[in-house]
Amino acid sequence: MINWVRVTVLLSLLVFLTALLVPVQLLALKFDWPLRRRLPRLWHRFALYALAIRVIPHGTLDRRRPLMVAANHASWKDILVLGSLADVAFIAKTEVAGWPVFGALARLQKTIFVVREEKRRTGEQVNEIAARMADGEIIVLFPEGTTSDGNRILGLKSSLFGAAAAALPKEGDGVVHVQPVAIAYTRVQGLPLGRYHRPIAGWPGDVGLLPHLIGVLRAGALDVDVTFGETIDFRRGDSRKALTLQTESQLRGMLLAHLRGRFKRR
Repeated sequence: MINWVRVTVLLSLLVFLTALLVPVQLLALKFDWPLRRRLPRLWHRFALYALAIRVIPHGTLDRRRPLMVAANHASWKDILVLGSLADVAFIAKTEVAGWPVFGALARLQKTIFVVREEKRRTGEQVNEIAARMADGEIIVLFPEGTTSDGNRILGLKSSLFGAAAAALPKEGDGVVHVQPVAIAYTRVQGLPLGRYHRPIAGWPGDVGLLPHLIGVLRAGALDVDVTFGETIDFRRGDSRKALTLQTESQLRGMLLAHLRGRFKRR
């Protein structure tokens, strides 16, 4: 049973907070203030609180730069989860920019939109990724290329790791640090997430945002385990296919360990 009073109050506060932060974020984006990176984390944290989603981190984010996070992707909730843990920017397909609500939020967080079908725009997208990472920004990539059901890792696309190659310095012996991060939706109302509640972990493409959001609210308190894997150093001349396989192996191992209740806390 949904506590509609609590939900209404918290979502109303979220709308109020959004209305307060948006003008500030627009100014921060216009003048490129460092604040533009920090405000989204505040918003994501309150959004998770309003939705009764608790994030449980395991391990830590690598402090070295340039850093790219490669994470599995099951739902729009992943954006809130990762955005609550660090000041990050996301790489997303260009269609996301036109989505209701999410498109506006993505632009406010200065998401990098990529047009995979238009080769002529690849150069400018590559340059933006390289410049942002060189400036110390943490870039999040979802290398599956789409959302899963939250129960498994889909095959990673090595072509998407071209973003890591793009961030390598053109001269010298540079390196890009790629850290696999597994997102596992594991418990609901303190109990293991069973088959009945499993659909709230993923966001199937044929389910609208509002019905899925109501499903999340109806389920109640949701726990998300976020595991930071071992960072992989990627240098010029290294194989993107090898990077893809190493990342996929780590993500699959960390996700399954949580879903099967076998994860060992470090």
